[in-house]
Amino acid sequence: MQEDGSLLLFQDGRISILTLDGTQREVACNLCPANDRFNDVVADPEGRVFAGALGGSGRLYRIDRDGAVVELFEGFGVPNGMGFTADVKRMYFTDSKLRRIYLFDYDRFTGNLSNQRIFAEIPEVEGLPDGMTTDAEGCVWVALWFGSRLKRYRPDGTLEREVYFPVTQVTAVAFGGADLDDIYVTTAASKISDAMKPPGYNEVAPRGGGLYHLRISGVSGRPLYRSRIEFKR
Repeated sequence: MQEDGSLLLFQDGRISILTLDGTQREVACNLCPANDRFNDVVADPEGRVFAGALGGSGRLYRIDRDGAVVELFEGFGVPNGMGFTADVKRMYFTDSKLRRIYLFDYDRFTGNLSNQRIFAEIPEVEGLPDGMTTDAEGCVWVALWFGSRLKRYRPDGTLEREVYFPVTQVTAVAFGGADLDDIYVTTAASKISDAMKPPGYNEVAPRGGGLYHLRISGVSGRPLYRSRIEFKR
């Protein structure tokens, strides 16, 4: 979301703006020609946007506030959920295909990332890490495609809890509401990732496609950063 409340829509190498009155306008194109499309994105404290691109050699891009696109890394499987630590000194980044959540050192002044290491790994039988977010305590929440659950990790990488759902393909998690204590969880009915299904996956179980809402005592989110990108007209 942009600072003015409009939405940035990341598509197949294109970015469009959806304004508050419902008008959609394309503002950039041909941004990731070596990949099929963008996937998850996240804004940083300075208004930049980090965006993963999948298909081919998965890449991580940074879109600066002037609209310039910088390729940071390549060679990922399926770039996915991202987020920042509470002190804004590190950034999380998910590779679904490798079932890993990475941690980078993050330079707020330049937007550069360095010192890539593994924060958490998901066992193969539990599915693929998908969308993620962080909460007010600095814990990491990750949705598990094929895994029927959310996982919550402490900042030191230890697993704190799991929350299960009656469908298998849990895709993303976000906090909302006036006090950020409403948890919204998306699920998917698609079979697009079946090539990566884990051993013993129950293909006749309900996959999903619905939106879930829950509250957990003592758990709340923190405000997300908003992008402030000015695209050339």
